[in-house]
Amino acid sequence: MLTSGKQSLQVFSLRGSLLTLAILTLLSFTYLSLKYSTPSSSSSQVTLGNELITKEDGEELLDIYHSPRVFNLNFAEMENNFKVYIYEDGDPKTFYQTPRKLTGKYASEGYFFQNIRESRFRTLDPDQAHLFFIPISCHKMRGKGTSYDNMTIIVQSYVEGLISKYPYWNRTLGADHFFVTCHDVGVRATEGLPLLVKNSIRAVCSPSYDVGFIPHKDIALPQVLQPFALPAGGNDIENRTVLGFWAGHRNSKIRVILARVWENDTELDISNNRISRAEGHLVYQKRFYRSKFCICPGGSQVNSARIADSIHYGCIPVILSNYYDLPFNDILDWRKFAVVLKESDVYQLKEILKRIPHAEFVALHNNLVKVQRHFQWNTSPIRYDAFHMVMYDLWLRHHTIQY
Repeated sequence: MLTSGKQSLQVFSLRGSLLTLAILTLLSFTYLSLKYSTPSSSSSQVTLGNELITKEDGEELLDIYHSPRVFNLNFAEMENNFKVYIYEDGDPKTFYQTPRKLTGKYASEGYFFQNIRESRFRTLDPDQAHLFFIPISCHKMRGKGTSYDNMTIIVQSYVEGLISKYPYWNRTLGADHFFVTCHDVGVRATEGLPLLVKNSIRAVCSPSYDVGFIPHKDIALPQVLQPFALPAGGNDIENRTVLGFWAGHRNSKIRVILARVWENDTELDISNNRISRAEGHLVYQKRFYRSKFCICPGGSQVNSARIADSIHYGCIPVILSNYYDLPFNDILDWRKFAVVLKESDVYQLKEILKRIPHAEFVALHNNLVKVQRHFQWNTSPIRYDAFHMVMYDLWLRHHTIQY
């Protein structure tokens, strides 16, 4: 009887210990869940529709992103941990290491070359690197009159030299290497290296399928014509009285159709050619200021600096393209600040734009102002600018590399 009592006491004691342990575990998980899933008392939060928008460190996380919270957490991790090694090979006076210039429609390439060298992401220790940058500038090649065929040979020779000299490429067959070019011809300069096209990350301004662009691997650079001629627009809805605006060369089928169908319309300001400087100082740029929507059809390539111009001047871009992997498309929700259409929609363009309710137009415009900083390059990188967004895209892709 005594033995039976002792056994019951032991069982009761064991159950009590297990119950205590379970309670402590539950409390621990609850604490951790609250700590990492709920904004701290120093953070504020507001609800817009069904979406929670938090403010941390003074930065607003808004619905211009596919997932504001994920973007915030991953961006912070990138800033703290991401490292890139830049190969030092190549004479900077020729095609390597340094940009050609920081102006013109290919300026994005030059800014990246300069920014990466000045940034916190650069490491001089290749063993610390997550990715390796191949610093050869196709824009400089074109500036020196290099033909397309010779560009292909130069790129191939340079990369093959890196492969034979260093062990890093062969570890992943180039999957942890990346190449940056904003020149249309520069994209094709990699064709002599099938593994660079297939495995390496190509950050390009011309993300076309016909040059082997692979959306989940490659990155669409924003083509930004800097410096901008006039200050950024925005919060000026009352001044925007023109329904839609476009002016440019008819160097693609969609542009020819756009001009033919709408150039005589009284509500759409469609010019059959570029606006001449003889018409006045900065007339082209000023038309962005007074337009609600700016039409952005593809030209000789799917990309256009007009998209970044529209964003900068506060004119909602209307993307008119059957295929364009838009810059930062996996980060930004373009439908929150732009109108994305198929080329066949050109015939109903005015009707589509007029059907957009005023409240929706205001929301698009307000969100457009919020994304402006993501499409701005700076001589010294600034948090959340175009350089940091490209780095974030690279950071996301480095996680998919199989070693």
